[in-house]
Amino acid sequence: MVELTVKKTRDFAVNGLGTPKAWKAAKWVDLPQVGDTRSPYHTRFKTLYSDLGMYFLVDCEDKQLTCKKRKDFDDIFRDDVVEVFLWPDQKQNYYFEYEISPLEKELVLLVPNNHGKFMGWQPWHFENERKTQKAVSIRGGQKKCMANVAGWQAEFFIPFSLMIGFNNMPPKPKMTWRANIYRMDYDTGECCKWAWCPDVGGEFHNFKHFGKIVFESFFKSPIL
Repeated sequence: MVELTVKKTRDFAVNGLGTPKAWKAAKWVDLPQVGDTRSPYHTRFKTLYSDLGMYFLVDCEDKQLTCKKRKDFDDIFRDDVVEVFLWPDQKQNYYFEYEISPLEKELVLLVPNNHGKFMGWQPWHFENERKTQKAVSIRGGQKKCMANVAGWQAEFFIPFSLMIGFNNMPPKPKMTWRANIYRMDYDTGECCKWAWCPDVGGEFHNFKHFGKIVFESFFKSPIL
């Protein structure tokens, strides 16, 4: 099982470029490919946490933004997308899922999962301090459907206030959650997949095989 220590930071504004100095404290982590369909694209991520929530920076090599015109909370997983799964307490058979597309559309879900039978529930009062922060930047092309590009980068913040109802919330130093980072890309006409936790295989809701994230036990404030 993969494991990652998540360093603590002061809060900062995301811009999709990964330029805030806080990111210097976090190392890039590669996502291996899973499933039978292969792709030459490289995918990697960073993560940090603060008193208020978790930050993610995901970098994706790409050739085309294989996306349709969709709105927030549409089925964006049918397009190129990055997904984060957070499972704070293994005694609870539900977890948090966040998705973001290269066109900066998002999907936020609470997923009850009972022996592989799962269905997502969308958040209530998704506003103010409960709302995510998100930004996407595109390399070598435009931010539009089917654009030819060199890659894209998603930077986003998930507030702990959006996850009220989970145990182990907010996380304390040395606390362990289960988690996964996933990417799907449709440039070949089939779905190519990457996962931080390769044991999930091609099934991203295989939550029993999520990895571990351990929240750092001390805090040295970075220069922001």
